Amino acid sequence: MSDLFAADPSETDKARPLADQLRPRTLDEVIGQEHLLGPNGTLRRMLASGRLGSLILWGPPGTGKTTVARLLADQIGYRFEQISAIFSGVADLKKVFEKARFERLSGHRTLLFVDEIHRFNRAQQDSFLPVMEDGTVVLVGATTENPSFELNAALLSRSQVLRFESLGRDDLEKLLERAETLLGAGLPLSDEARETLLGLADGDGRALLGLVEEILASAQENETLDANSLLTIVQRRAPIYDKAQDGHYNLISALHKTIRGSDPDAALYYFARMLDAGEDPLFLARRLIRMASEDIGLADPQALQLAIAGRDAYQMLGSPEGELSLAQVVVYLALAPKSNAVYTAYKAAVSVAKSTGSPMPPMVILNAPTKMMKGQGYGEGYIYDHDTPEAFSGQEYFPEKIGRQDFYHPVERGFERDLRKRMDYFARLRAAKRATESED
Repeated sequence: MSDLFAADPSETDKARPLADQLRPRTLDEVIGQEHLLGPNGTLRRMLASGRLGSLILWGPPGTGKTTVARLLADQIGYRFEQISAIFSGVADLKKVFEKARFERLSGHRTLLFVDEIHRFNRAQQDSFLPVMEDGTVVLVGATTENPSFELNAALLSRSQVLRFESLGRDDLEKLLERAETLLGAGLPLSDEARETLLGLADGDGRALLGLVEEILASAQENETLDANSLLTIVQRRAPIYDKAQDGHYNLISALHKTIRGSDPDAALYYFARMLDAGEDPLFLARRLIRMASEDIGLADPQALQLAIAGRDAYQMLGSPEGELSLAQVVVYLALAPKSNAVYTAYKAAVSVAKSTGSPMPPMVILNAPTKMMKGQGYGEGYIYDHDTPEAFSGQEYFPEKIGRQDFYHPVERGFERDLRKRMDYFARLRAAKRATESED
């Protein structure tokens, strides 16, 4: 392992951010981006050929774009000049170009790294073209935005776009291990908390190291954090309610649970009690709309429509006539068939979305509005569902990284019985398609 990651860092090093202390010194130390830096990676082939053209590095934050640009300059022996489009203007660009021209007279080539290059306007982007064409600079721009939409066609035509991917779980784990080696000790985390930490980083190495610093600053001596304790440290949570309003929230909880429990009489009692205490009827209307989705859902799709209509009727009629419309909603919701299948499915989907980062959807279902995107395979092989006999192509829509997920489980009550039949039908078609593909 490189000396950069040796334990027991000096006091000077300790004052530096962890991300700076762990910054790779060679391309071999860069974590992730195997498609660019692996043995057959695009950048490796460029370097082996002895030529490095202008590049646009496109990808999420914390994936190594700046680091790779700096190491490329070191690898080919170019001067490294860095500017940020956020803080630089035309005058700054002119100074950089003049300096690069002067250095070139002395035989020194310049790699100009432009961070957030998409922030430059069209005219500023055009100013790079002459110095790129005459060899004054090799431009390496970094952007988190789609270059097809944010950069001039002329600039794109003179550059190769390289896509940086979010760091995978194994990449983040490797980075975490490097940090622990540098610190000389493992992080005080349970296995579950460690996995939670990796998920919170969302593929961003710099964010991961920032979270590590937060943990080190907040964890108590001899303490091992579980997942909940970790979230308390790295995600500040606002208090749920003001204790002075306990009675208010006790009553709304009672109303919610009596509707969920299909008791219209008790629900009307708590509804009337809250109105008598001076509760805002629109607060109650909003809660009824929530209950229609959370506790009834698609078992009775009309419940949500009626709850919204009750709110609108109250706003039109005002008090006291409008309260009757809300009371009608209370009774309807209490007697409606109950299902929290959508609510449960949504929570499961949110959990997976948070824990798996930002994987790309399958290329087959992405639009390709630009020539560059078509060339990279966007939309290739997409089947238009309406062109199939059942209007169902059976294509896979989940990102390959996480695979197919199963969130929604309709109950055998109300309208969801019919939805269960539809889901089973589509599942059979999907399975038949997979079987056919396997035989081929």
